[in-house]
Amino acid sequence: MNRRYFLQLATAGAAGATMPWLAQAQSGHWPATAIKLIVPFPPGGGTDTVSRLVAEKLTTSKKWQMIVDNRPGAAGNIGLDQAAKAKPDGYTLAMAQTSNMAINPALYPKMLFDPLKDLKPIVQVCAQPVILVVRKESPFKTLAEFIAAAKKAPGKYTMAQAGMGTVGHLAGEMLTRAAGIEVMQVPYKGAGPGMNDLMGGQVDTYFGSAASVMPQLQAGSIRGLATTSAKRLGALPDLPTVAEQGFPDFEATTWLGLVGPDGLPDDIVKQVNAAVVDVMASKDVRDRLQAEGNEPNAGTPQAFAALIRSEHDKWGKLIREANIKIS
Repeated sequence: MNRRYFLQLATAGAAGATMPWLAQAQSGHWPATAIKLIVPFPPGGGTDTVSRLVAEKLTTSKKWQMIVDNRPGAAGNIGLDQAAKAKPDGYTLAMAQTSNMAINPALYPKMLFDPLKDLKPIVQVCAQPVILVVRKESPFKTLAEFIAAAKKAPGKYTMAQAGMGTVGHLAGEMLTRAAGIEVMQVPYKGAGPGMNDLMGGQVDTYFGSAASVMPQLQAGSIRGLATTSAKRLGALPDLPTVAEQGFPDFEATTWLGLVGPDGLPDDIVKQVNAAVVDVMASKDVRDRLQAEGNEPNAGTPQAFAALIRSEHDKWGKLIREANIKIS
């Protein structure tokens, strides 16, 4: 009798523990289970850093279970293609950025998905410039010194970037064309590997996102030559912009934002948008992002959609005019 009684209690307790989740799932409440956030780049880079911060804050403040899933490859195309083909139920989202939403369509001869049709904009998270850096042992102290050396030895110097089609890649192309120099671009599968080779001396320079280079800049292990933002970063007030150093109107920034598969219900879009806007408004998140070279700017889904279309046209025009092709 006692054994049967305690077994009944245990069974009832287990069932009771699962009842809230079952009730939520059966009633259509979202989210009733974990949300996968696809990050289309490897761990360690700027996109990954921001994505993990957003996932962490949504988990702690909204009690959502967020799982970061790194899916690198093809400058973000592989990860976003998986997001585009996912079931539009709100349980698969992705952190999109300039390269895979606005640059790749003009750069790649064939895309597995259409960024303007197959993915639904939810909310922009932040924007960040890219920064041209060298290791601390480098003889180059300024952008002018690097350009002068490159002019004397065309093709001698190398420039790492986090992948073909990234803003770092195109910023490098813009700079070399504007300065009239020849530099060998070296693509990597993400910011982490590129930074590792810069630190190891395998490449001379690296055009990386502010978030990916900020820790090493602050530690003094690398030196910044220029930032591609329109004005100097608050976290790096002594680092001049490219525009300040003889190239007026030079600007190249990358932005990050959440997207979901086309067909994602509007009520889920509104929930995620409101949650991220709330998270981005908190002082600790803003301070942390700005310290890493980011500018938080969460807004409406409509504003993010307009930005994507505008950047799609801007970068596509540059790629076609410069005849930049991916091999």
